[in-house]
Amino acid sequence: MTTQATPEQAAPELPVVVIGAGPVGLAAAAQLAGRGIEPLVLEAGDRAGAAVREWAHVRLFSTWAELTDPAAEKLLAPTGWTRPDPAAYPTGGEWAERYLQPLADALGDRVRTGVRVTGVARAGRDRVVDADRAGRPFAVHVETADGREERLHARAVVDASGTWAVPGPAGGDGLPALGERAAASRISYRVPDLSDPAVRARYSGKRTAVIGSGASAFTALAALAGLARSGDGTRAVWVLRRGIGGSTFGGGEADQLPARGALGLAAKAAVDEGHADAVTGFRTGSVERDGDGRLVLTAEDGRRLDPVDEVVVLTGLRPDLSFLSELRLGLDERLQAPLALAPEIDPNQHSCGSVRPHGHRELAHPEDGFYLVGMKSYGRAPTFLALTGYEQVRSVAAALAGDLESADRVELTLPETGVCGGAGLFDDAAQDGGGCCAPAPQLLRIGAAPAVLPAAEGGGCCGS
Repeated sequence: MTTQATPEQAAPELPVVVIGAGPVGLAAAAQLAGRGIEPLVLEAGDRAGAAVREWAHVRLFSTWAELTDPAAEKLLAPTGWTRPDPAAYPTGGEWAERYLQPLADALGDRVRTGVRVTGVARAGRDRVVDADRAGRPFAVHVETADGREERLHARAVVDASGTWAVPGPAGGDGLPALGERAAASRISYRVPDLSDPAVRARYSGKRTAVIGSGASAFTALAALAGLARSGDGTRAVWVLRRGIGGSTFGGGEADQLPARGALGLAAKAAVDEGHADAVTGFRTGSVERDGDGRLVLTAEDGRRLDPVDEVVVLTGLRPDLSFLSELRLGLDERLQAPLALAPEIDPNQHSCGSVRPHGHRELAHPEDGFYLVGMKSYGRAPTFLALTGYEQVRSVAAALAGDLESADRVELTLPETGVCGGAGLFDDAAQDGGGCCAPAPQLLRIGAAPAVLPAAEGGGCCGS
Protein backbone atom coordinates (compact mmCIF):
# COMPACT_ATOMS: atom_id res chain seq x y z
CA MET A 1 0.00 0.00 0.00
CA THR A 2 1.43 3.39 -0.97
CA THR A 3 0.43 7.00 -0.45
CA GLN A 4 1.56 9.79 -2.73
CA ALA A 5 1.42 13.59 -2.54
CA THR A 6 0.46 14.41 1.06
CA PRO A 7 -2.37 16.82 1.86
CA GLU A 8 0.14 19.22 3.42
CA GLN A 9 1.39 20.09 -0.07
CA ALA A 10 0.10 23.39 -1.39
CA ALA A 11 -2.84 22.81 -3.73
CA PRO A 12 -1.16 24.37 -6.81
CA GLU A 13 1.64 21.79 -6.52
CA LEU A 14 -0.82 18.92 -6.76
CA PRO A 15 -1.99 17.61 -10.12
CA VAL A 16 -5.52 17.67 -11.45
CA VAL A 17 -6.63 14.05 -11.57
CA VAL A 18 -8.54 13.12 -14.70
CA ILE A 19 -10.47 9.85 -14.49
CA GLY A 20 -10.52 8.02 -17.80
CA ALA A 21 -8.18 8.04 -20.81
CA GLY A 22 -10.93 8.18 -23.39
CA PRO A 23 -11.47 10.98 -25.92
CA VAL A 24 -12.71 13.56 -23.41
CA GLY A 25 -10.34 12.59 -20.60
CA LEU A 26 -7.30 12.88 -22.85
CA ALA A 27 -8.61 16.17 -24.25
CA ALA A 28 -8.95 17.43 -20.66
CA ALA A 29 -5.32 16.50 -20.00
CA ALA A 30 -4.19 18.29 -23.17
CA GLN A 31 -6.17 21.40 -22.25
CA LEU A 32 -4.74 21.42 -18.71
CA ALA A 33 -1.19 20.86 -19.91
CA GLY A 34 -1.59 23.69 -22.39
CA ARG A 35 -2.36 26.01 -19.48
CA GLY A 36 0.57 24.88 -17.40
CA ILE A 37 -1.50 22.71 -15.06
CA GLU A 38 -0.15 19.22 -14.45
CA PRO A 39 -2.73 16.52 -15.22
CA LEU A 40 -2.66 12.93 -14.02
CA VAL A 41 -4.90 10.66 -16.08
CA LEU A 42 -6.00 7.41 -14.44
CA GLU A 43 -7.27 4.71 -16.81
CA ALA A 44 -8.65 1.37 -15.63
CA GLY A 45 -7.89 -0.33 -18.94
CA ASP A 46 -4.50 -1.46 -20.13
CA ARG A 47 -4.43 1.09 -22.96
CA ALA A 48 -5.81 4.50 -23.76
CA GLY A 49 -9.31 4.40 -25.15
CA ALA A 50 -10.02 1.02 -23.58
CA ALA A 51 -13.81 1.47 -23.79
CA VAL A 52 -13.66 2.73 -27.38
CA ARG A 53 -11.67 -0.36 -28.35
CA GLU A 54 -14.54 -2.54 -27.15
CA TRP A 55 -16.63 -1.21 -30.02
CA ALA A 56 -13.74 -1.00 -32.47
CA HIS A 57 -15.89 -2.49 -35.25
CA VAL A 58 -18.53 0.25 -35.11
CA ARG A 59 -18.15 3.19 -37.51
CA LEU A 60 -18.79 6.59 -35.96
CA PHE A 61 -21.33 8.96 -37.47
CA SER A 62 -19.03 11.94 -36.83
CA THR A 63 -16.14 12.76 -39.15
CA TRP A 64 -12.52 13.12 -38.08
CA ALA A 65 -13.02 16.91 -38.13
CA GLU A 66 -15.45 16.49 -35.23
CA LEU A 67 -13.44 13.90 -33.31
CA THR A 68 -10.15 15.63 -32.51
CA ASP A 69 -9.59 18.36 -29.93
CA PRO A 70 -7.61 21.52 -30.86
CA ALA A 71 -5.41 21.43 -27.75
CA ALA A 72 -4.72 17.75 -28.37
CA GLU A 73 -3.72 18.45 -31.98
CA LYS A 74 -1.33 21.13 -30.75
CA LEU A 75 0.25 18.65 -28.36
CA LEU A 76 0.51 16.03 -31.11
CA ALA A 77 2.03 18.31 -33.76
CA PRO A 78 5.69 18.04 -32.57
CA THR A 79 5.46 14.22 -32.56
CA GLY A 80 5.03 13.97 -36.31
CA TRP A 81 1.39 12.94 -36.00
CA THR A 82 -0.53 13.10 -39.26
CA ARG A 83 -4.06 14.41 -39.05
CA PRO A 84 -6.51 11.99 -40.70
CA ASP A 85 -8.74 13.08 -43.57
CA PRO A 86 -11.18 15.45 -41.82
CA ALA A 87 -14.07 14.29 -44.03
CA ALA A 88 -13.63 10.57 -43.33
CA TYR A 89 -15.65 8.53 -40.83
CA PRO A 90 -13.42 6.33 -38.63
CA THR A 91 -14.35 3.19 -36.78
CA GLY A 92 -13.88 3.08 -33.03
CA GLY A 93 -10.70 1.08 -33.57
CA GLU A 94 -9.29 3.68 -35.96
CA TRP A 95 -10.16 6.47 -33.54
CA ALA A 96 -8.27 4.68 -30.79
CA GLU A 97 -5.20 3.74 -32.85
CA ARG A 98 -4.80 6.88 -34.96
CA TYR A 99 -5.65 9.53 -32.36
CA LEU A 100 -6.24 8.39 -28.78
CA GLN A 101 -3.13 6.23 -28.41
CA PRO A 102 -0.79 8.80 -30.03
CA LEU A 103 -2.26 11.45 -27.75
CA ALA A 104 -1.71 9.30 -24.67
CA ASP A 105 1.86 8.64 -25.82
CA ALA A 106 2.43 12.38 -26.23
CA LEU A 107 1.22 12.97 -22.67
CA GLY A 108 3.74 10.39 -21.48
CA ASP A 109 3.79 9.50 -17.80
CA ARG A 110 0.89 11.87 -17.18
CA VAL A 111 -1.25 8.89 -18.21
CA ARG A 112 -1.34 5.81 -15.99
CA THR A 113 -3.09 2.71 -17.27
CA GLY A 114 -4.24 -0.32 -15.29
CA VAL A 115 -5.34 1.95 -12.44
CA ARG A 116 -8.97 1.80 -11.33
CA VAL A 117 -10.40 4.60 -9.19
CA THR A 118 -12.30 3.10 -6.27
CA GLY A 119 -13.18 6.27 -4.36
CA VAL A 120 -12.90 10.06 -4.33
CA ALA A 121 -13.26 12.23 -1.23
CA ARG A 122 -11.84 15.31 0.47
CA ALA A 123 -8.66 14.33 2.28
CA GLY A 124 -9.53 13.63 5.89
CA ARG A 125 -13.17 14.65 5.44
CA ASP A 126 -16.18 12.45 4.73
CA ARG A 127 -19.19 14.02 3.05
CA VAL A 128 -20.72 15.06 6.41
CA VAL A 129 -17.87 17.27 7.65
CA ASP A 130 -17.97 21.00 6.83
CA ALA A 131 -14.88 22.18 8.72
CA ASP A 132 -12.06 23.30 6.40
CA ARG A 133 -13.58 21.23 3.63
CA ALA A 134 -12.84 23.60 0.77
CA GLY A 135 -9.23 23.95 1.92
CA ARG A 136 -8.50 20.25 1.71
CA PRO A 137 -7.23 18.53 -1.45
CA PHE A 138 -9.04 15.59 -2.96
CA ALA A 139 -8.06 12.08 -1.94
CA VAL A 140 -8.32 9.62 -4.83
CA HIS A 141 -8.23 5.95 -3.88
CA VAL A 142 -7.08 3.58 -6.61
CA GLU A 143 -6.36 -0.08 -7.16
CA THR A 144 -3.67 -1.11 -9.61
CA ALA A 145 -3.78 -4.08 -11.97
CA ASP A 146 -1.61 -6.14 -9.58
CA GLY A 147 -3.98 -5.50 -6.66
CA ARG A 148 -2.04 -2.75 -4.86
CA GLU A 149 -3.98 0.11 -3.28
CA GLU A 150 -2.84 3.72 -3.38
CA ARG A 151 -4.10 7.06 -2.17
CA LEU A 152 -3.34 10.01 -4.45
CA HIS A 153 -4.03 13.68 -3.78
CA ALA A 154 -5.27 16.24 -6.25
CA ARG A 155 -6.10 19.93 -6.40
CA ALA A 156 -9.16 19.10 -8.53
CA VAL A 157 -10.80 16.06 -10.09
CA VAL A 158 -12.29 15.81 -13.58
CA ASP A 159 -14.34 12.63 -13.98
CA ALA A 160 -14.40 11.63 -17.67
CA SER A 161 -14.92 7.93 -17.02
CA GLY A 162 -17.96 7.73 -19.28
CA THR A 163 -20.89 5.35 -19.04
CA TRP A 164 -19.76 2.35 -21.09
CA ALA A 165 -19.35 0.04 -18.10
CA VAL A 166 -23.02 0.23 -17.05
CA PRO A 167 -25.42 -0.68 -19.87
CA GLY A 168 -29.14 -0.42 -19.30
CA PRO A 169 -31.10 -3.65 -18.74
CA ALA A 170 -33.90 -5.17 -20.80
CA GLY A 171 -36.52 -4.49 -18.12
CA GLY A 172 -39.03 -1.82 -19.00
CA ASP A 173 -38.93 -0.38 -15.47
CA GLY A 174 -35.18 0.23 -15.51
CA LEU A 175 -34.40 -2.89 -13.50
CA PRO A 176 -33.28 -6.20 -14.98
CA ALA A 177 -36.28 -8.17 -16.20
CA LEU A 178 -37.16 -11.26 -14.20
CA GLY A 179 -34.93 -14.03 -15.50
CA GLU A 180 -32.63 -11.63 -17.35
CA ARG A 181 -29.57 -12.46 -15.26
CA ALA A 182 -30.24 -16.20 -15.48
CA ALA A 183 -30.34 -15.92 -19.28
CA ALA A 184 -27.06 -13.99 -19.46
CA SER A 185 -25.41 -16.52 -21.78
CA ARG A 186 -27.95 -15.66 -24.50
CA ILE A 187 -28.02 -11.88 -23.92
CA SER A 188 -25.55 -9.25 -25.16
CA TYR A 189 -25.51 -5.57 -24.27
CA ARG A 190 -23.26 -4.50 -27.15
CA VAL A 191 -23.60 -4.15 -30.91
CA PRO A 192 -22.43 -7.53 -32.23
CA ASP A 193 -19.21 -7.59 -34.26
CA LEU A 194 -20.25 -9.78 -37.16
CA SER A 195 -16.80 -9.57 -38.72
CA ASP A 196 -15.65 -11.92 -35.95
CA PRO A 197 -16.35 -15.50 -37.13
CA ALA A 198 -17.31 -16.67 -33.64
CA VAL A 199 -19.77 -13.81 -33.19
CA ARG A 200 -21.13 -14.25 -36.70
CA ALA A 201 -21.79 -17.92 -35.97
CA ARG A 202 -23.68 -16.94 -32.83
CA TYR A 203 -26.26 -14.93 -34.81
CA SER A 204 -26.21 -16.48 -38.29
CA GLY A 205 -29.39 -18.34 -39.09
CA LYS A 206 -30.86 -17.45 -35.69
CA ARG A 207 -33.81 -15.37 -34.55
CA THR A 208 -32.54 -12.42 -32.51
CA ALA A 209 -34.49 -9.83 -30.53
CA VAL A 210 -33.01 -6.31 -30.51
CA ILE A 211 -34.33 -4.17 -27.65
CA GLY A 212 -33.79 -0.42 -27.97
CA SER A 213 -34.59 2.55 -30.17
CA GLY A 214 -31.37 4.54 -30.62
CA ALA A 215 -28.37 4.58 -32.93
CA SER A 216 -26.92 1.39 -31.42
CA ALA A 217 -30.16 -0.49 -32.08
CA PHE A 218 -30.19 0.85 -35.65
CA THR A 219 -26.63 -0.40 -36.13
CA ALA A 220 -27.44 -3.87 -34.79
CA LEU A 221 -30.54 -4.17 -36.96
CA ALA A 222 -28.64 -3.14 -40.06
CA ALA A 223 -25.89 -5.66 -39.29
CA LEU A 224 -28.35 -8.51 -38.78
CA ALA A 225 -30.16 -7.53 -41.97
CA GLY A 226 -26.83 -7.88 -43.77
CA LEU A 227 -26.64 -11.47 -42.57
CA ALA A 228 -30.23 -12.08 -43.56
CA ARG A 229 -29.60 -10.88 -47.12
CA SER A 230 -27.14 -13.73 -47.55
CA GLY A 231 -30.10 -16.11 -47.29
CA ASP A 232 -28.87 -17.93 -44.19
CA GLY A 233 -32.19 -17.68 -42.37
CA THR A 234 -31.21 -14.90 -39.98
CA ARG A 235 -34.20 -12.99 -38.56
CA ALA A 236 -34.47 -10.02 -36.24
CA VAL A 237 -37.27 -8.88 -33.97
CA TRP A 238 -37.07 -5.22 -33.03
CA VAL A 239 -38.64 -4.59 -29.63
CA LEU A 240 -39.78 -1.01 -28.95
CA ARG A 241 -41.60 0.47 -25.99
CA ARG A 242 -43.34 2.99 -28.20
CA GLY A 243 -45.10 2.98 -31.57
CA ILE A 244 -43.78 3.39 -35.09
CA GLY A 245 -43.98 6.97 -36.32
CA GLY A 246 -42.19 9.74 -38.12
CA SER A 247 -39.40 10.02 -35.54
CA THR A 248 -38.82 6.30 -34.96
CA PHE A 249 -35.93 6.04 -37.41
CA GLY A 250 -34.28 9.33 -36.45
CA GLY A 251 -34.00 12.40 -38.65
CA GLY A 252 -32.95 10.61 -41.83
CA GLU A 253 -31.99 13.09 -44.51
CA ALA A 254 -32.90 15.99 -42.19
CA ASP A 255 -30.14 15.03 -39.74
CA GLN A 256 -27.24 17.47 -39.96
CA LEU A 257 -24.91 14.52 -39.32
CA PRO A 258 -25.63 12.55 -42.51
CA ALA A 259 -24.09 9.31 -41.26
CA ARG A 260 -26.27 9.45 -38.14
CA GLY A 261 -29.35 9.89 -40.29
CA ALA A 262 -28.23 7.01 -42.49
CA LEU A 263 -28.25 4.64 -39.51
CA GLY A 264 -31.97 5.14 -39.05
CA LEU A 265 -32.60 4.71 -42.74
CA ALA A 266 -30.64 1.43 -42.71
CA ALA A 267 -32.79 0.17 -39.82
CA LYS A 268 -35.93 1.17 -41.72
CA ALA A 269 -34.67 -0.74 -44.74
CA ALA A 270 -34.17 -3.83 -42.59
CA VAL A 271 -37.81 -3.67 -41.54
CA ASP A 272 -39.15 -2.67 -44.96
CA GLU A 273 -37.34 -5.57 -46.64
CA GLY A 274 -38.78 -8.04 -44.18
CA HIS A 275 -35.53 -8.96 -42.45
CA ALA A 276 -36.77 -7.56 -39.13
CA ASP A 277 -40.21 -7.36 -37.57
CA ALA A 278 -41.00 -4.47 -35.24
CA VAL A 279 -42.88 -5.19 -32.01
CA THR A 280 -44.32 -2.00 -30.58
CA GLY A 281 -45.72 -1.00 -27.21
CA PHE A 282 -43.69 -3.74 -25.50
CA ARG A 283 -42.06 -3.19 -22.10
CA THR A 284 -40.15 -6.30 -21.13
CA GLY A 285 -41.10 -7.74 -17.76
CA SER A 286 -39.48 -11.18 -17.85
CA VAL A 287 -37.20 -13.42 -19.86
CA GLU A 288 -38.19 -17.09 -19.79
CA ARG A 289 -36.92 -20.26 -21.46
CA ASP A 290 -39.08 -22.61 -23.49
CA GLY A 291 -38.65 -26.39 -23.62
CA ASP A 292 -35.87 -26.07 -26.21
CA GLY A 293 -33.92 -23.54 -24.15
CA ARG A 294 -34.85 -20.60 -26.38
CA LEU A 295 -35.79 -17.28 -24.81
CA VAL A 296 -39.32 -15.94 -24.54
CA LEU A 297 -39.79 -12.24 -23.81
CA THR A 298 -42.89 -11.42 -21.80
CA ALA A 299 -44.22 -7.88 -21.46
CA GLU A 300 -45.19 -6.33 -18.15
CA ASP A 301 -48.84 -6.72 -19.20
CA GLY A 302 -48.44 -10.46 -19.86
CA ARG A 303 -48.05 -10.52 -23.62
CA ARG A 304 -45.48 -12.99 -24.93
CA LEU A 305 -43.33 -13.00 -28.05
CA ASP A 306 -42.40 -16.05 -30.08
CA PRO A 307 -39.14 -17.67 -28.89
CA VAL A 308 -35.78 -16.19 -29.95
CA ASP A 309 -32.29 -17.64 -29.89
CA GLU A 310 -30.47 -14.47 -28.81
CA VAL A 311 -31.28 -11.08 -27.33
CA VAL A 312 -29.30 -7.87 -27.91
CA VAL A 313 -30.18 -5.22 -25.32
CA LEU A 314 -29.31 -1.66 -26.37
CA THR A 315 -31.34 0.45 -23.97
CA GLY A 316 -28.75 3.10 -23.19
CA LEU A 317 -25.96 3.51 -20.67
CA ARG A 318 -25.72 4.81 -17.10
CA PRO A 319 -23.12 6.64 -15.03
CA ASP A 320 -21.27 4.75 -12.31
CA LEU A 321 -21.54 7.03 -9.28
CA SER A 322 -20.60 4.40 -6.70
CA PHE A 323 -17.03 5.65 -6.17
CA LEU A 324 -18.22 9.25 -5.69
CA SER A 325 -20.38 8.59 -2.62
CA GLU A 326 -18.23 10.76 -0.29
CA LEU A 327 -18.50 13.83 -2.50
CA ARG A 328 -21.25 16.41 -2.42
CA LEU A 329 -22.80 16.26 -5.87
CA GLY A 330 -25.64 18.26 -7.34
CA LEU A 331 -27.39 15.81 -9.66
CA ASP A 332 -30.79 15.84 -11.30
CA GLU A 333 -32.99 13.20 -9.71
CA ARG A 334 -34.06 11.77 -13.07
CA LEU A 335 -31.05 11.95 -15.37
CA GLN A 336 -28.23 11.84 -12.78
CA ALA A 337 -26.68 14.75 -14.67
CA PRO A 338 -25.50 18.09 -13.14
CA LEU A 339 -28.51 20.12 -12.07
CA ALA A 340 -27.82 23.13 -14.30
CA LEU A 341 -27.26 20.96 -17.37
CA ALA A 342 -30.13 18.51 -16.96
CA PRO A 343 -32.94 20.75 -18.32
CA GLU A 344 -31.01 21.21 -21.55
CA ILE A 345 -30.63 17.49 -22.29
CA ASP A 346 -33.75 15.99 -20.71
CA PRO A 347 -35.46 13.74 -23.31
CA ASN A 348 -38.71 14.31 -21.43
CA GLN A 349 -38.52 17.92 -22.58
CA HIS A 350 -37.09 17.82 -26.10
CA SER A 351 -35.28 15.69 -28.62
CA CYS A 352 -34.01 18.28 -31.09
CA GLY A 353 -30.34 18.13 -30.18
CA SER A 354 -30.56 21.86 -29.47
CA VAL A 355 -28.42 21.86 -26.31
CA ARG A 356 -27.26 25.35 -25.39
CA PRO A 357 -23.51 25.90 -25.12
CA HIS A 358 -22.35 24.97 -21.63
CA GLY A 359 -19.15 24.83 -19.66
CA HIS A 360 -17.71 24.90 -16.15
CA ARG A 361 -20.65 26.67 -14.51
CA GLU A 362 -23.24 24.15 -15.70
CA LEU A 363 -20.88 21.28 -14.84
CA ALA A 364 -19.99 22.48 -11.33
CA HIS A 365 -21.10 20.74 -8.11
CA PRO A 366 -21.36 21.78 -4.47
CA GLU A 367 -17.97 20.07 -4.11
CA ASP A 368 -15.78 22.86 -5.47
CA GLY A 369 -13.11 21.61 -7.86
CA PHE A 370 -14.95 18.48 -8.97
CA TYR A 371 -16.45 18.14 -12.45
CA LEU A 372 -18.30 15.46 -14.39
CA VAL A 373 -17.51 15.81 -18.09
CA GLY A 374 -18.04 13.86 -21.28
CA MET A 375 -20.77 11.25 -21.57
CA LYS A 376 -20.93 10.92 -17.81
CA SER A 377 -22.04 14.55 -17.54
CA TYR A 378 -25.17 13.62 -19.50
CA GLY A 379 -26.11 10.94 -16.96
CA ARG A 380 -28.78 8.80 -18.60
CA ALA A 381 -29.51 11.22 -21.43
CA PRO A 382 -28.61 10.14 -24.99
CA THR A 383 -27.10 11.87 -28.04
CA PHE A 384 -23.77 13.03 -26.60
CA LEU A 385 -21.17 14.18 -29.15
CA ALA A 386 -17.38 14.39 -28.79
CA LEU A 387 -17.56 18.07 -29.77
CA THR A 388 -19.61 18.71 -26.64
CA GLY A 389 -17.02 17.05 -24.41
CA TYR A 390 -14.11 18.94 -25.97
CA GLU A 391 -15.78 22.27 -25.33
CA GLN A 392 -16.67 21.20 -21.80
CA VAL A 393 -13.07 20.44 -20.85
CA ARG A 394 -11.73 23.57 -22.56
CA SER A 395 -14.01 25.61 -20.29
CA VAL A 396 -13.18 23.56 -17.18
CA ALA A 397 -9.42 23.84 -17.79
CA ALA A 398 -9.73 27.60 -18.23
CA ALA A 399 -11.70 27.86 -14.96
CA LEU A 400 -9.11 25.80 -13.07
CA ALA A 401 -6.43 28.11 -14.47
CA GLY A 402 -8.34 31.13 -13.15
CA ASP A 403 -9.18 32.44 -16.61
CA LEU A 404 -12.89 32.93 -16.04
CA GLU A 405 -13.29 35.18 -19.06
CA SER A 406 -12.26 32.34 -21.35
CA ALA A 407 -14.08 29.73 -19.27
CA ASP A 408 -17.36 31.62 -19.56
CA ARG A 409 -16.95 32.25 -23.29
CA VAL A 410 -18.51 28.98 -24.36
CA GLU A 411 -19.32 28.74 -28.06
CA LEU A 412 -20.57 25.53 -29.57
CA THR A 413 -23.13 24.82 -32.27
CA LEU A 414 -24.26 21.21 -32.31
CA PRO A 415 -25.67 19.57 -35.46
CA GLU A 416 -29.42 19.08 -35.35
CA THR A 417 -30.78 15.54 -35.28
CA GLY A 418 -33.70 16.32 -37.54
CA VAL A 419 -36.01 14.93 -34.83
CA CYS A 420 -38.09 17.28 -32.70
CA GLY A 421 -40.96 17.19 -30.27
CA GLY A 422 -39.99 14.88 -27.41
CA ALA A 423 -42.34 16.71 -25.06
CA GLY A 424 -42.33 14.06 -22.39
CA LEU A 425 -43.64 11.31 -24.68
CA PHE A 426 -40.39 9.79 -25.91
CA ASP A 427 -41.20 6.50 -24.16
CA ASP A 428 -44.94 6.55 -24.85
CA ALA A 429 -46.24 4.02 -27.34
CA ALA A 430 -49.08 6.42 -28.18
CA GLN A 431 -46.84 9.34 -29.13
CA ASP A 432 -47.39 8.92 -32.84
CA GLY A 433 -50.88 7.62 -32.85
CA GLY A 434 -52.81 9.60 -30.26
CA GLY A 435 -55.15 7.94 -27.84
CA CYS A 436 -55.18 7.94 -24.06
CA CYS A 437 -52.87 5.07 -23.51
CA ALA A 438 -50.35 2.76 -25.18
CA PRO A 439 -51.82 0.49 -27.85
CA ALA A 440 -51.47 -3.26 -27.68
CA PRO A 441 -48.10 -4.50 -28.94
CA GLN A 442 -48.02 -4.86 -32.69
CA LEU A 443 -45.93 -7.08 -34.92
CA LEU A 444 -45.62 -5.24 -38.21
CA ARG A 445 -43.63 -4.42 -41.27
CA ILE A 446 -43.38 -0.84 -42.37
CA GLY A 447 -45.67 -0.29 -45.33
CA ALA A 448 -47.87 -3.28 -44.48
CA ALA A 449 -51.04 -3.49 -42.45
CA PRO A 450 -50.14 -4.18 -38.80
CA ALA A 451 -51.00 -7.59 -37.46
CA VAL A 452 -52.03 -7.04 -33.86
CA LEU A 453 -51.02 -9.75 -31.39
CA PRO A 454 -53.83 -11.15 -29.26
CA ALA A 455 -54.36 -9.19 -26.08
CA ALA A 456 -53.62 -10.97 -22.83
CA GLU A 457 -56.57 -11.75 -20.58
CA GLY A 458 -57.54 -8.51 -18.85
CA GLY A 459 -54.46 -6.82 -20.24
CA GLY A 460 -55.69 -3.31 -20.98
CA CYS A 461 -52.96 -0.76 -20.24
CA CYS A 462 -55.22 1.94 -18.90
CA GLY A 463 -57.38 -0.20 -16.73
CA SER A 464 -61.16 0.03 -16.89
